[in-house]
Amino acid sequence: MKKIIATGLTLMLLTACNDEPAIVTKEAGTVDHPKENTDSKESSGKTEMENHEDKSEPEETEDVVQEPEYKINENNWSIEPIAGQNAKVVLLTIDDAPDKHALNMAEDLKAVNAPAIFFVNGHFLDTPEEKEVLKKIYDMGFMIGNHTYSHSSLPDLSPEEQKEEIVSVNELVESITGERPKFFRAPFGQNTDYSRQVAAEEKMALMNWTFGYDWNKEYQTKEAITDIMVNSPYLNNGANLLMHDRTWTSEALTDIVKGLREKGYETLDPTKIKTP
Repeated sequence: MKKIIATGLTLMLLTACNDEPAIVTKEAGTVDHPKENTDSKESSGKTEMENHEDKSEPEETEDVVQEPEYKINENNWSIEPIAGQNAKVVLLTIDDAPDKHALNMAEDLKAVNAPAIFFVNGHFLDTPEEKEVLKKIYDMGFMIGNHTYSHSSLPDLSPEEQKEEIVSVNELVESITGERPKFFRAPFGQNTDYSRQVAAEEKMALMNWTFGYDWNKEYQTKEAITDIMVNSPYLNNGANLLMHDRTWTSEALTDIVKGLREKGYETLDPTKIKTP
């Protein structure tokens, strides 16, 4: 005779939280960057099982606003501590992304825990594949900056054209990542009064650079660009390092970070920099 055993099923609801060498210290000293000619979140709340009889409303949470710890000195484009933070820092920036090497560069930087800003051009975000690359870079935790749509010289454009060059990239980046850029870097370092106004309206901080070399022919090898970026006479506290999405820079990036750290420099998290 068969016995029928009644079993009860309990449903459990689990909640989970998804969580020249070219040096620029003022805008008047601007340079061109020729294209490479060889290869062309956050809420960490606990998850817990709530008692069935607990009828209380969930607690309201507020986003924590991080106070800025550094600011941009527009006299020389270096990064300065605001109040007692470590002054021996450098900021890593990668322009003309995401061309051919940006994703590999992001992966290499992530592997050595080195933050950076990737300044993007809109014309590198025309295809679904390019947009996916940018999303991957953003999802790795890197900040995305605005480097205009077509990398045109802003002084040569009308105000309407300048606005389109800048705002279209913000809208494009936001459509891909969900966040608008907080930093603007003009092509060749050439800001205009109007581009400054647009950047302010878009709540972006202007950012040029302290030094960069990787577009000069003599530095277009892994060894040469590593040596000059680590041993430049312009390397000092708060240096704003300009690099590009290029083969030789990509190959050298890990060694550049290692060399800077061996000299005692911290690679600064750009989220700590004051923006409008």
